[in-house]
Amino acid sequence: MTDMAMWLEASAAATTAGGIGVAKVRAPRAYWALVGLPATLVRFGFSYRPTMDVCGLTVRPSGLRAFVTRNLARREVQPVPPKIRRVRGTSTGLRVTLRLPAGLEPGDVAAASERLRHAWGVHSVTVREIKPGFVELRMTGYDVLRRVRMPRKAVPHDMIVPVALRDDGTAFERDYLKAPMALTLGANSSGKSMYQRNLIKGLAQLPIALVGIDCKRGVEQSAYAPRLSALATTPDDAASLLAVLVAEMEDRFDLLNASGVSDIWELPESLRPAPVVVLVDEVAELFLIASRKDEERREQIVTALIRLAQMARAVGIYLEICGQRFGSDLGKGATMLRAQLTGRVVHRVNDKQTAEMGLADVAPDAVPAASLIPMERPGTAVAADASGGWSKIRTPETSRDEVIAVCRDFVHLVPDLPFLAPFRPDAPVEAQTEGPSLVKPRPVTD
Repeated sequence: MTDMAMWLEASAAATTAGGIGVAKVRAPRAYWALVGLPATLVRFGFSYRPTMDVCGLTVRPSGLRAFVTRNLARREVQPVPPKIRRVRGTSTGLRVTLRLPAGLEPGDVAAASERLRHAWGVHSVTVREIKPGFVELRMTGYDVLRRVRMPRKAVPHDMIVPVALRDDGTAFERDYLKAPMALTLGANSSGKSMYQRNLIKGLAQLPIALVGIDCKRGVEQSAYAPRLSALATTPDDAASLLAVLVAEMEDRFDLLNASGVSDIWELPESLRPAPVVVLVDEVAELFLIASRKDEERREQIVTALIRLAQMARAVGIYLEICGQRFGSDLGKGATMLRAQLTGRVVHRVNDKQTAEMGLADVAPDAVPAASLIPMERPGTAVAADASGGWSKIRTPETSRDEVIAVCRDFVHLVPDLPFLAPFRPDAPVEAQTEGPSLVKPRPVTD
């Protein structure tokens, strides 16, 4: 009987251990909530002070504090670590708010993030400054980018489109009011097209005009024609379309001047023209020329893009430029245009120089991370902006048919803009499927 009880206990333990192991792989969120989070909280609570000490994140106490500790409390004076203000568990990790003592800065904590990750046994630790003197440690308990699941609250709103998931479990949002112009780079099969799909899917749900420039004969963007206000599929059409956009930009500046404001969002809603987002699929096709006679067209395109990138933000015209490579080797004006593109997203690239083109001038520390993106993880990228901060992101897998369906569902949001009417693409008409016949068949007799 004793042997049977021992066998049952061993079987139950093995089953529990096996279930936990399966949950760790198949259901990492459940595993983190049941096992990972409690274990990390215990490890963090018991090892916080010595970990901060060995990582060099402590400072000498003030003279008054040292005097009180030595003479009144009768204890040995020890270095002071950052004070814990708040500890909060999430579905993907742990958030800890710290109050930094005098002598420490957020950069000191960020430099020790890799050592903190190993000390507390979590997947990653990122540091975010909340306000002067306060930082937040964002720990993730597992690799959230292995199977991307966007937060439920991540929905498009107010020119903000959630596009991907950050490695700290939060949504990466494309905010056109903070970063009106952006550049996305990536090699073939790196996930650049998937990033654009998620972007179009979110933009289609906003009351804005979508303008596509796809000089690959429209193979990427023509499927989204129901939601596009304009589409150019050749360099000649792109030159004409960009010239019209520049003229519209000047007209909108006249409107702002007449209304006494300096930004489109300061206008009353009744006078505010619809925002326009220009999606350039492969920017190199606009720069490259086959013969000398194409030089004039190239100059027109590049000049129009630079003018839009420099001034169009105030009038609600935004650029979203994609390409495999973007540098001075494309020709005159490429570097000047790139300097105006605030947001940067770099997927896997074929050479380090391409990563430097996209990130070195805004976030030099992100270049090594972009150069080490593995080929078996398409959709993974490094996102940065002019503030110097950067994060690793990955877009969720979205089928083309899903994006097409969204474009058809929100076709009523296409604004009425007469200046884009000549470039409006023909939306494909869905073939109507025949239903079952309601006529009862009758046999044919001789």
